Order: sequence, then structure tokens, then C-alpha cells
Amino acid sequence: MIMTVTKLNLPGPKARAILARDRHVVSPSYVREHELVLDHGQGSQLFDVDGNRFLDFASGIAVNATGHNHPHVIAALHEQLGKFIHISSDFYHEKWVALSEKLDEIAPFDEPAGVFLCNSGTEAVEAAIKLARYHTGRSRFIGFIGGFHGRTAGALGFTASKTVQRRGFATASDVTHIPYPNPYRRLLATQPGDADYGETVVNYLEEVIFKTVAPPEDVAGILVEPIQGEGGYIVPPDHFFRRLRQVCDKYGIMLIIDEVQSGMGRTGRWWAIEHWGIEPDIVCTAKGIASGVPLGGIIARKSVMTWPPSAHGNTYGGNPLACAAALATIHVLEQGGLQNAEAQGHYMLDALAEMAERHPSMGEVRGKGLMIGVEFVEDKATRTPSPGIRNHTNQIAFEHGLVLMGCGANTMRLVPPLTVSRAEVDEGLQIFEHALTLAERAA
Repeated sequence: MIMTVTKLNLPGPKARAILARDRHVVSPSYVREHELVLDHGQGSQLFDVDGNRFLDFASGIAVNATGHNHPHVIAALHEQLGKFIHISSDFYHEKWVALSEKLDEIAPFDEPAGVFLCNSGTEAVEAAIKLARYHTGRSRFIGFIGGFHGRTAGALGFTASKTVQRRGFATASDVTHIPYPNPYRRLLATQPGDADYGETVVNYLEEVIFKTVAPPEDVAGILVEPIQGEGGYIVPPDHFFRRLRQVCDKYGIMLIIDEVQSGMGRTGRWWAIEHWGIEPDIVCTAKGIASGVPLGGIIARKSVMTWPPSAHGNTYGGNPLACAAALATIHVLEQGGLQNAEAQGHYMLDALAEMAERHPSMGEVRGKGLMIGVEFVEDKATRTPSPGIRNHTNQIAFEHGLVLMGCGANTMRLVPPLTVSRAEVDEGLQIFEHALTLAERAA
């Protein structure tokens, strides 16, 4: 169905007034994607303070898994608000236990799990770092170029997506970075006998890094995103995780999977790592776990979670509101959200692949489920990155009522709520192509 694509008058007067106030008091370290001043949201739709309607294909950086104001999540929050908001992690409450039991049930490994809850993805990464060090008695780690794992001192040692995130800050982790296996942009030469580029990267780790920079007996863990998020929504080749698991088993290294952006159904399965049939030792989760209520955590094999009482903790761990929202979110995903993410994701990937045949700047379409990236290039033959077309498309789409976010140097991410309808997908794709067409003409 062909829909009318209308340009909005942005920002409106109410938004401009709030933007002016913001500039006087809010830290300049924040970077905003668009001049969007939100008033309310419903499902996959946003409405700003001036009444403009937008389709949300950013989902608060993949946080709003069930969309905005899902009635089941709102009801769970209201119920918990009528009981108590906080008690601290020095005491017990049933929803904390129930959520931990549920995470144990859906953990991507067969062994029983231990769960530690916190407030964000970066706190989950910090917990994973400490647990891996404690359990192995080792101090060093392996990370990946292009990875993003947070901005606190330990997590920042792994983050390697933009220099501005590290410039001027010391880190608290001993991390050696290696290339993430991006088949579209290879940093290493594939050697004879390598099954794919994923195996090339792991062979480089074992045959070069372990022999020259980081002795494997000193390495506590390898922290990796199953699909690299901020680095460009990169899907690794099939042999990557199989070989990485083998190397971890060989040297007694913890395989730590950062599912902060890719987990909780985003790819059509609870965890993206399940697409490769590999069982990690520790999983970091946050973002979509509680539909926008701040919550994070790690899910570790019970045999790995060997730290004693007081070794690690926090004030807000197991916050009752967050636990209530997370249980409601998981219920919504169980009742059709996972299946919808898989079905709509397949549909979007097929539609974008077809669209790419009409647009010379769409170098590669990639992703799983509703975690989809489009990499923009100046020329498909040379694959020269085109951040300009990506950025211009992003802005034009916003002006026509579609909220998107970039990632990497020249990739656009499309991450609508997992509850998005087919009609909303079609509308979003039409606005996206309209914006891209205008951006290509202006290039």
C-alpha cells in the first residue's frame, strides 16, 4: 500500500522552548540524535510536545522491547507501586526471586544459573569483569575493536567504538583488543584452511596475540557481543563462536557474552548467541529486559558464580519496580513478542534487500530478527563508507516522522519495538526509502 509521506514542521514552538532550557543546565557530554522532545508514547508511536506523531524505529536504543506503555507492563508497575518501591538489596522480596528464576529458565546454557541484578548494562559488564577475575584468579581480558560495553572505568577498557569515549579517561581493565569478524570489512587476511573469516580472527587470537601480547594463562575472560551493536550491527560468520568456545575451553577462559543490546528477544530468540548454538559462561543483560525501567544483570553458570557474600553488591539490586516490569516484559515476549520479532524481522530484511537493488548507497543489509543494520557506501564496488548519506537519510526520515539512530561510522540501525505491526513496518520502510531517495539525490 502506498502511503503519503508528509514533512513535519520541526522543532515546534514548545519543543524549541524546552531545547533552550536544556542547553543551560544539562551536561554537554550527552549527544542527542534528534531534536525530539517527547510528550508520550504508545506502542511503536511517539508524540512530541507539539503533537507531532513519529514511528519509533530506535526503541530507546533497543530498550522499549514491548513498545511504549504496554498495558501489561503498566499494570504490573501500578500493582507494585501500591505495595512498596524500594527495600534495598539487604532484604528479600518475591519478585526478585521470581525474576531470577525466570532468567535461570531462559539462560542460554543447560547448567543451573546464578543471577546478579543491577541497574544498567555497564554495571552488568562491571559485575562480569569482577566475577571472571574472582573465579579464574586471572586479571587480563580480550575485547574487540568496534565493541561498546559501557563508560565506567572497567567497562570503558573494553569499549573501542569511538575514540571520543576514551580520550582523556583512564581505564581500569587490562584489555587486549582484536578485530571483530566483520566479513564486509576485513582487517585480517584469511589464511588457507580457514572455514570463514570468523575462524581467521580466532586463529589470529590464538596464534599471534596469545604468543606475543597476552599469555592465555593470564586471561580471565573474552568479552564479546554476539552481534556488534554500536560498532555497526555486524553479524559474525558462522564459525566464529564455535572456535571461540573451543579456545576458551582449551585455556580455561570465561566466555562472556554482552547481550545488553541483542538480548531479550531482539533477534527473535531470547539471546542472540542462541543462533550459533554456543553456551557462554556469563551473559550480560539490560536494555530491553524491563521495557524502559532501569535494570541490568548477569546470568552466570552456577559453577562460575563462586564469589562469597559481600564480594559484590549494590543498593538497588533487585529493585521491585524493575523486577515487576521485567516479569511483565518477559510474559509479553512469551505470548507472541518473540515470534513477532522473528516474523517482522524476516519481512524487513527481505524488503530492505529488495530496496538495496534500487539504491546504490545501500552497501549491505544485515541483522537477525529486529536488530537490523544498513551500511551506506559511496560505491558498492569500492565499499567506500558514506557517513554523509547515512546522516542525511537519518535527518530527513526524522523530519517525515520516522525516528532512527545511526551506529558505527556509516550504518543505520532499524530496531522497532518487538511488538511492531506489519502496517507500521510498511509505513516505516516507506518513509525510510523516501528519505534515502532524497539523500542520494542531494549527495
